[in-house]
Amino acid sequence: MRMDTVVGHTPLDDLPDGFTGKPIDRVDGPLKVQGKVAYAAEHGGVGNVAYAFPVLATIAPGRILRIDDTAARHAPGVIDVLTAKNAPKQDTSSDDAIPQLVGDKVRHYGQPVALVIARSYEQARHAASLVRPEYDATPGRFDLAAGKAGARKPEDLSFAKADTEKGDFDDAYASAPHQLDVVYTTPFQFHAAMEPHATVAAWNEDRLTVETSNQMPTPGRKALAATFGVAPEKVRLLSAYIGGGFGSKLDVQPDAVLAALAARATGLRVKLALTRQQLFHVVGHRTNTIQRVRLGTDAQGRILAEAHEAWSGNEPGNDEFEPTVLGTRSRYAGDNRLNTHRQVDLDLPPAISMRAPGEAVGLLALEGAMDELAVQLDIDPIELRIRNEPAVDPELGVPFSSRQVVECMREGARRFGWDKRIAQPRQVRDGRWYIGIGMSSAVRGNMLQASKANVRLDPSGRLTARMAMTDIGTGSYTVFTQVAADLLGLPMGRVTILLGDSDFPETPGSGGSFGAASAGSGLYDACMQLRSKLCRSAGIDPAQARFEDGHVTDGRKRVSYVALAGEDGVTADGAIEPGSNSTNYNQNSYGAFFAEVGVDMDTGEIRLRRMLGVFAAGRILNAKTARSQALGGMIFGVGSALSEEMVLDPRYGAFVNHDLAEYHVPVNADIGPMEAVFLPELDDKANPLKIKGLGEVGISGAGASIANAVYNACGVRIRDYPLTLDKVLAGMV
Repeated sequence: MRMDTVVGHTPLDDLPDGFTGKPIDRVDGPLKVQGKVAYAAEHGGVGNVAYAFPVLATIAPGRILRIDDTAARHAPGVIDVLTAKNAPKQDTSSDDAIPQLVGDKVRHYGQPVALVIARSYEQARHAASLVRPEYDATPGRFDLAAGKAGARKPEDLSFAKADTEKGDFDDAYASAPHQLDVVYTTPFQFHAAMEPHATVAAWNEDRLTVETSNQMPTPGRKALAATFGVAPEKVRLLSAYIGGGFGSKLDVQPDAVLAALAARATGLRVKLALTRQQLFHVVGHRTNTIQRVRLGTDAQGRILAEAHEAWSGNEPGNDEFEPTVLGTRSRYAGDNRLNTHRQVDLDLPPAISMRAPGEAVGLLALEGAMDELAVQLDIDPIELRIRNEPAVDPELGVPFSSRQVVECMREGARRFGWDKRIAQPRQVRDGRWYIGIGMSSAVRGNMLQASKANVRLDPSGRLTARMAMTDIGTGSYTVFTQVAADLLGLPMGRVTILLGDSDFPETPGSGGSFGAASAGSGLYDACMQLRSKLCRSAGIDPAQARFEDGHVTDGRKRVSYVALAGEDGVTADGAIEPGSNSTNYNQNSYGAFFAEVGVDMDTGEIRLRRMLGVFAAGRILNAKTARSQALGGMIFGVGSALSEEMVLDPRYGAFVNHDLAEYHVPVNADIGPMEAVFLPELDDKANPLKIKGLGEVGISGAGASIANAVYNACGVRIRDYPLTLDKVLAGMV
């Protein structure tokens, strides 16, 4: 199936009493609360595996002069110590490979330089502390601002150009009656998933099996195969349950490669679980950014010129830039536009994707700038945004597949009581607290990627679906069960969804808000193919067929699935491919955020009092899991606004707050009453399910509503995230 046309009427449109869309509990919930689900570090059992523990570099950058592992090798329980000198062979030439323990170069603090394998975890960790590397350190580049002057234009990403331009920004901006020129900065951020990275690896001759925490089994298998120089079919990656990823588990990370190295070197099944402290340097982070936003408008606030320029950092030569201005390119109207990215080489751990890469930080600046513009022009922030609503994509000129961002703002305003907001700061008090209300809007790209699925109706009439998809805690097992059950007219208890195995049909995995749409569309096609097979076997016209209660019927003839499945069962394969719809239409999910905060007039402390998100994201597959995703995104946005920041030690290129005690993610006490609302919508250009990505739109711009509320409360405009109390106090002087 290829998305080249508008999706017409589908069976899911005829099921008002079906499962799809309902707030159904997670099908894997009972297993999880009973402790019957195994995460990566829980595989292998006790006493059935050897344990590996990495030794990490304490300089950056530089070179390894020598490694003294004598004491470690003589420590109790030690099986082997691996370094670049004795690690099994890896391919260092393939772009897909991710070799570890190769060469003497140290690129960043926390890079694995040795690996101890022992009989127990405690023995491996103790022996690792006895390994003594010696280094030749050289001065490092750690400061984004200092490197800004020498920044380079990176290569385009597969989904985002580095630079885009339309019209003549400079001339339009210079002649605009009203101008705004502001610089926003965002800090290093870390994914902080509940489940740390872990892998159990084993070799059977030239076949590798890894049980790991990875969001993308199909690409992960290819990366491991490239690293060890074997065919992809000789690698099996298993990742049935994941305790959160947020992008940190999109790619195969060093834990999987190191565990596989240890297993190959020893011939044993080896488990490697990174500590929370190690994660902050081993598995990547979101880069910090510097963003300049310039807006030129006419007297009514209509944008005549718009520029959003962003600087971010990554390892030298790594062109994976943070697509900071991606949301800006289609959010507001305007004929003269300049949107650019520049990359600074930094000797730090790799900067990788983190939840809503691009929009999560870019909209903090854009939506803050729009609030500043509204204040400057004395226009209501919602009205200003409505005046700048484009009829078509402002850069590409193509229509939107669907777009209800204005409806999101209006519905949010109605529900939140926006009409009671006083625009002038410091006008509302609650004891010692200044009270303020702010809003922002959200846009997040909707993508469809190639995906496959296999379904089988067994002799008992039970349906099983297989996909190399994952569930990162978002409810994949549940929504796929709902869709398959509705398409085949089965109770959900008669449907089994099997995920997280790279031997299953290929999918892009979970990430980028394309998981449910891509894998779900492949499943949809497989179920439709199975419906056609059943109709042919039953001698029923597919156009007249109904699938209900384990039977196919046309009103006259009724045949059971058991009879049609026979002794061998019946299978069908399905697939989805992106087509011309991906370029003929601009596809995004949209939303609007409203926040009320209190700011302590003496201490500068900020407290979130309440928050609302209103979203338009196509058909909602499960009202309960969708709400959970949206609220989680909003809470993520609260962290981005108020507390999350990796603090860098400029002497060593090390992040000093590398644990959950000092890297402050929001906790229950930080979150006031919060609600998420979804507008009815079907996007018939996106995919056959008519859904849009939801996992990331909830964070995209959420923090800006809080920053704007802080300004409304106390009159302090903070452009350097997070909004810590010292910055509030400095502005209140």
